[in-house]
Amino acid sequence: MTDLRIRVRTARADEAETVLAFWAEAAEGTSITDDADGVGRLIARDPEALILAESGGRLVGSVIAGWDGWRCSLYRLAVLPEFRRRGIGTALLEAAEARFATVGGRRGDAMVLEANERARLAWAAAGYHREDHWRRWVKPFAENSVTG
Repeated sequence: MTDLRIRVRTARADEAETVLAFWAEAAEGTSITDDADGVGRLIARDPEALILAESGGRLVGSVIAGWDGWRCSLYRLAVLPEFRRRGIGTALLEAAEARFATVGGRRGDAMVLEANERARLAWAAAGYHREDHWRRWVKPFAENSVTG
């Protein structure tokens, strides 16, 4: 393998469509907020939350490191298939954890698809563990009932 140089940085407001295209290729599953408006709101509300990795100007990895003042939440850890197992996920998690340390976070909670064995192994290798006594409960809101 060739020497891989990556740059880790936060997303810009004009990158919503690029991030969505990346997730379509690299991420497992979809979310109700997978649209330009949702990504734009994330960046506008918390400009440090969406962390990207790029190599040679190409987006190759992402993680959302959300901080609400109480909890550190991790979402959308994704790396392009041809770039996996080259340290990009580790670099993204290190950036997310550094962000959480800066704001006083005490624990990272990761959203991991149950059926995604590769993701479960990656999170475990990074020191995270599954808590079986918790389950995610969701309720989608009608499109027009949520304000930006």
